[in-house]
Amino acid sequence: MVTFIGSYPSRLDDKGRLVFPSALKKMLPEGGDMRFVVKKGIFAPCLEMYTYEQWQKQSEETRARLNFFNPEHDKFWREYTRGRDLVEPDPKFGRISISRELLEQIGVTKDVVFSGNDYKIEIWAKEKFEATALSDEEFVEIAGKLPESR
Repeated sequence: MVTFIGSYPSRLDDKGRLVFPSALKKMLPEGGDMRFVVKKGIFAPCLEMYTYEQWQKQSEETRARLNFFNPEHDKFWREYTRGRDLVEPDPKFGRISISRELLEQIGVTKDVVFSGNDYKIEIWAKEKFEATALSDEEFVEIAGKLPESR
């Protein structure tokens, strides 16, 4: 599985495209599938970007836990899969086109940050990304509340 590390700035161009950071591209297996699924984050005002392979695996695991004869599970799945884009960086410049709807949902106007978050990449409006930074004290406090095992 691919691990994404680092934060990289980007800007929307005049046609609403983003340049996928070359440093993140280098973390992908050479000659591998360059498609990504992009969807709105569940717990943060960002977009989540998964390799197509990772998205398939995650979807299979989630579907396996659901009973589609249960109306609540059916509602969950519908919302979970709502508003996804399938993107692939163009080979020449590495640009990707994410729907205006998804970008508006997270408040993107011009500047964005691609943030490697291990198995996924988060895409943030730059101002919101900067506003989420924790102080050292906040980080230590949260770390102290994490369970020793899951």
